[in-house]
Amino acid sequence: MQTIRRLEDLREALAAFRSAGERVALVPTMGALHDGHMALVEAAKRAADRVVVSIFVNPRQFGPNEDFDQYPRKEAADSRLLTNAGTDILWLPPVDVMYPQGFATNVSVTGVSEVLDGAHRPGHFDGVATVVSKLFNQVRPDIALFGEKDWQQLAVIRRMTADLNIDVEIQGVVTQREDDGLALSSRNAYLMPDERARAVALPRALGAAERAIVEGGDPEAALAQARDSLTAAGFDVDYVVLADAETLGSAEPGRPWRLLAAARIGSTRLIDNIPVTTQDPG
Repeated sequence: MQTIRRLEDLREALAAFRSAGERVALVPTMGALHDGHMALVEAAKRAADRVVVSIFVNPRQFGPNEDFDQYPRKEAADSRLLTNAGTDILWLPPVDVMYPQGFATNVSVTGVSEVLDGAHRPGHFDGVATVVSKLFNQVRPDIALFGEKDWQQLAVIRRMTADLNIDVEIQGVVTQREDDGLALSSRNAYLMPDERARAVALPRALGAAERAIVEGGDPEAALAQARDSLTAAGFDVDYVVLADAETLGSAEPGRPWRLLAAARIGSTRLIDNIPVTTQDPG
């Protein structure tokens, strides 16, 4: 595996792949890699001849009271995982490569980025869209892979890619979970043992709501029950919603639906989502 920190070196390495007619996949990450990230790498290996994984803890997607300084950074351990997985390039751009002196450009995706996490974390998805657009320009991948756990992020990136005519295929990879159902996340490391035990209430609440809706129950009642169960488990709930899977607007018959939730337990904010397997609750 090549570990690259300079843009000119990245472009030289990628030019060699392309001159050989090889298809390139990109897996953008912020590091602190776990099995969820490695599932993206495995999917990338199936989709392309060469795999580039980027690690960049993006300051522009953290709010002023969020965990940028505390966000786990594990470069050596991440590098070993990626080497063992057969990654071709680890792209480790420093901040001055991503945001050089005088950087003044912002990529903003309205609509899909303004609800849910966008409402609770102002500016977050501008930071995501800006850094991902830069990574796409740096790597120029044929395909880029993102986890479905961050469903709104995936929706924002799909919208941005379509709107800006960026020639890259976007592939979502199903959420990877612990044996008890908790979605894998770098932030799970923040959970105290008692919080980790109670955190399983999040996927269970979504699962119960999905079953109630599929069985013909009132969606609002199912969502209220999910919020109540999370509160009872010690969560401070930001949202539990049923939304259109593509636009994240109102869930209308004949469209794919998604249940999405965000809630804080202790100092850790967790997100999760699942598909709803019916298109008509009534």
